[in-house]
Amino acid sequence: MASLAQHVAGLACPPLSGASRRRPAAPRRPPSALVCGTYALTKDERERERMRQLFDEASERCRTAPMEGVAFSPEDLDTAVETTDIDTDIGSLIKGTIFMTTSNGAYVDIQSKSTAFLPLDEACLLDIGNVEEVGIRPGLVEEFMIIDENPGDETLILSLQAIQQDIAWERCRQLQAEDVVVTGKVISGNKGGVVALVEGLKAFVPFSQVSSKSTAEELLGKELPLKFVEVDEEQGRLVLSNRKAMADSQAQLGIGSVVLGTVESLKPYGAFIDIGGINGLLHVSQISHDRVADISTVLQPGDTLKVMILSHDRERGRVSLSTKKLEPTPGDMIRNPKLVFEKADEMAQIFRQRIAQAEAMARADMLRFQPESGLTLSSEGILGPLSSDTPSEDSGEELTNE
Repeated sequence: MASLAQHVAGLACPPLSGASRRRPAAPRRPPSALVCGTYALTKDERERERMRQLFDEASERCRTAPMEGVAFSPEDLDTAVETTDIDTDIGSLIKGTIFMTTSNGAYVDIQSKSTAFLPLDEACLLDIGNVEEVGIRPGLVEEFMIIDENPGDETLILSLQAIQQDIAWERCRQLQAEDVVVTGKVISGNKGGVVALVEGLKAFVPFSQVSSKSTAEELLGKELPLKFVEVDEEQGRLVLSNRKAMADSQAQLGIGSVVLGTVESLKPYGAFIDIGGINGLLHVSQISHDRVADISTVLQPGDTLKVMILSHDRERGRVSLSTKKLEPTPGDMIRNPKLVFEKADEMAQIFRQRIAQAEAMARADMLRFQPESGLTLSSEGILGPLSSDTPSEDSGEELTNE
């Protein structure tokens, strides 16, 4: 052991320094370059790298040469917008597309640099809670009228109501020229009369032109037959008459004609029927050939039925009605009212023929005492000229004398 230690001690070994004792450090790889150069990228990584390079290049171009590759300058763009812009004068019409609605109205794309807005109160002739009630939704294409401009942000204020008003006034002028009867729903009233909606416009009906003695409260919500008295768009005056319309309706109420009515109310003695704005009485004795002990078992307020005009007192405004005359067989109005209404026109025609024959017979009786009239009555009850082969009263006397 001693000799081994001496031998080892006698070996000549170079001194060991701190640097010589460490293992050489592995060279550091750059974060990306060495990875890209050393390791193969996946397909997605290569695509991301390409897109990054393109973005960097585009960003650099936008910073250093923003107009590179553009065929016109910003000044050219402003000029093009000015020369192709639409007419935005107040009162002009413009087509646009709804692209957003709010509780206050709707925003409209009018293909212009200007913003356009349709307020809620300009969306329709009627009073509405939101624009969607009248079908105004994103995507709707309509023609609007420019009625104003907001000076704060130069937003154009549009209107559909203005266009609808023009159409409604023109329609009212046409209806007045044709002298037709229209229907108006009463929406309010005052001491002088009632206000009714006609063609979407608010029309005034003075109480002096209302056929009934009803108050404004009683007429509220009812529909009245009306005729035009005054149509003045410039002054905003639209005046109508219920009396004129009723006079026309009453002129058409011939004895024996069949009309459609609605039961207004029931009384112990009969039912009041509304026939186009005229109240007629269907007496309990004229409901059916069979006795009706309780009217409510046959009719109810709101029922719609066909009735025949029995009489019409125009001076007193009274109309007598009947369903009894329309029964194919006695008691049908009680047992099968549907059959009565189906056969109403047919039964009324039979009734009118009987009336005509009765009137002809009455006239013939009078003519017997007036042979100079030259008329006679056929076996069918029809009046006609006296023929040469028909013996007169004189000729009959001559034959008798012979």
